[in-house]
Amino acid sequence: MNHVLSALAKHASWLPETLIRAVFSFAADAAWLLHIAGVRQLERNLRQVLQHRDGQVDRRTLRRSSRKAMHSYFMYFAEALTVGARSEQELLARIRGEGEGFASIQELCVESSAPIAMGHQGNWDYAGFWANTAIAPVTTVAERLKNEELLKVFVSIREELGMTILLTGEHGLIGQLEERLDEAHVIVPLLADRDLSRHGVFVNAFGSMMRVARGPATIALETGRPLYVFNMHREALDAAGRRVAGIKHGYVCTISGPIDPHPYEDMPKEEAITALSQAWVDIWSAKIEDHPEDWHMLQPVFIEDLDLARMHGVPENIDSISRTSAGPSGRM
Repeated sequence: MNHVLSALAKHASWLPETLIRAVFSFAADAAWLLHIAGVRQLERNLRQVLQHRDGQVDRRTLRRSSRKAMHSYFMYFAEALTVGARSEQELLARIRGEGEGFASIQELCVESSAPIAMGHQGNWDYAGFWANTAIAPVTTVAERLKNEELLKVFVSIREELGMTILLTGEHGLIGQLEERLDEAHVIVPLLADRDLSRHGVFVNAFGSMMRVARGPATIALETGRPLYVFNMHREALDAAGRRVAGIKHGYVCTISGPIDPHPYEDMPKEEAITALSQAWVDIWSAKIEDHPEDWHMLQPVFIEDLDLARMHGVPENIDSISRTSAGPSGRM
């Protein structure tokens, strides 16, 4: 399968985009109908979001939402792997920006730089391309995949879109990002809704708790740069937009904030990181509830699904909450 994806990325212009989208749409439906493990976990995550937003959620509503989410997820791959065959005009017609933080970050990044906290939503490769044009050049971090061939494909895609890519696990990663923020006219967006290290931060979200990456808060506190929050969702394009974009749906990039890190500076370091992380998660999660089907989270993130016994550095109060939730059997 990885060889197929790599070949598609290298020869994206050989096949019509409508055919590629149809194939990925079929694959999304197949995975959804088979109710594979990733879909089951997606539904657990969506249930948490929908229950917090709407109250009790019936199975039919949940399944309908998960099907939309799988289509959104698979369209991301169809678009990301074939982005090399798209013109700049097509791509820009597929994306637009909004939000109370949009004008602010544009103004700030003329002569300064900013970190951004974001989640696995929409199409973050399109978002990076758009941000390069609409805000400032992007430096970001990509997860170091086990499959080296696929890793090279995705890094190459993002670099061709104008992004500077660092990889998780690199020595002095936070320091490298902070050095970039010392330059003018740079943004550092970080996917942070799932912790990829042993040093995540537990925050409240959707009536539960989840572990997020500490990177955005840490960088904002250590550099003194205001922290922005990014959300992304799909939207139907109007007739004029469809003609230029070549597809029926595009994306909305919503930028919120900024969050000033200075009020947190007098706190103990870990307390400040947790508090600032909670602040951006509060903003981000409210936007997730507006468009839950565009949150591509097929992995466990909520405390009910995490095996805390296998994690390092779990605060005692979090561990006690988990044991209470689990009950006598030790399972949640």
